[in-house]
Amino acid sequence: MPSTDELIRLLARHSERMISEPELRAKLAKSKPLRVKFGMDPTAPDVTLGHAVPLKIIRLFQDFGHKAVLIIGDYTARVGDPSGRNTTRPILSGEQIDSNAQTYLAQVRKILLSDPDHLEVRFNSEWLGKMTILDVIKLLGRKTIAQVLQRDDFAKRYSENVDIRLHELFYPLLQGWDSVMVQSDVEMGGSDQLFNNLVGRDFQRDEGQESQVVIVTPLLVGTDGVAKMSKSKGNYIGVTDPPSGPDGMFGKIMRIPDALLDSYYMLLTDIAPEEFRPLIASNPRDAKIKLAKTIIAWLHDPALADAAEAEFKKVIVGHGIPDEMPEFKIGPGPHKLPPLLVTAGLAASNGEATRKIKEGAVRIDGEKITDLQKQYTFDKPVVLQLGNRKFARLIS
Repeated sequence: MPSTDELIRLLARHSERMISEPELRAKLAKSKPLRVKFGMDPTAPDVTLGHAVPLKIIRLFQDFGHKAVLIIGDYTARVGDPSGRNTTRPILSGEQIDSNAQTYLAQVRKILLSDPDHLEVRFNSEWLGKMTILDVIKLLGRKTIAQVLQRDDFAKRYSENVDIRLHELFYPLLQGWDSVMVQSDVEMGGSDQLFNNLVGRDFQRDEGQESQVVIVTPLLVGTDGVAKMSKSKGNYIGVTDPPSGPDGMFGKIMRIPDALLDSYYMLLTDIAPEEFRPLIASNPRDAKIKLAKTIIAWLHDPALADAAEAEFKKVIVGHGIPDEMPEFKIGPGPHKLPPLLVTAGLAASNGEATRKIKEGAVRIDGEKITDLQKQYTFDKPVVLQLGNRKFARLIS
């Protein structure tokens, strides 16, 4: 079994804050598997690389013989955690939440060990759904409004006179109660979850349990280089994104701003800084290729990483045509080009399609098209292309 010092060293690379290291060392000294809690509200169907940052640490705990306790927040998702938001988050339907929860389970198994000795999956509706109104009032009585408003996003909204709904104030208490119910030893989360995690420590102490250690990770900035990675912002990379293709994992990683490379390497890989930092400084493009291949090999397969690199160089560098693309069945024609671009999902409207044709951004089987009036008849499949990244195969 690797040493406690080695585990602490590895945790330090991928985490932002630990409360506290002496407590974690004391727990590890007891030589029994720790219960490492991580909660995920299934508010969207995709697990992203942002989720993968804390999940990678949880896998590290598993490799040291400890158990991950994954809480699917099917109940708290109905309340809505405002973390990182300056407005109230819309509440999804029960059907949407249940559907998303099932996809989460399949996706996290790409990162975590999933045998019963290493993974326990719980849905917090098991206990939260059984609470009476009296139970709720008693839970609310454990914290003051002033304490809850210490949370950064609440404090910011309050100072800016942005609405805070009462049900949002309840969310940190529900998450904290989850820690009591599963008797967690460690809770993982992003840095925006620190307040919620600390509530769990307080509740455990109040209930006579040993308080959990809290480890939070930096928030992974999305592909836009500005905001936290989020599906709602469209700046995310999903752990199940296909390795190759214009909008696959390889292509998305190649498009991240150079300034993000250091954090992506630190949080998503085990490559030593003395190896990746000189590469970033000397050749950011090669650094992105190495990063993309490392992540694809981790989440998919090394052979697929090599294939994704070859595909990227063929399509983007060599201006070739990818082997795989969406296919759309159309009649033989005649067809005007703008509606075809809309049908193939390459343009949102005929107006946008017309503009792209005028810009010379549209090709059919590699030939640039600029004639807006021409109509096309197809007797064989053709490749419709917009720019260097968007392709569709039209089948008559």
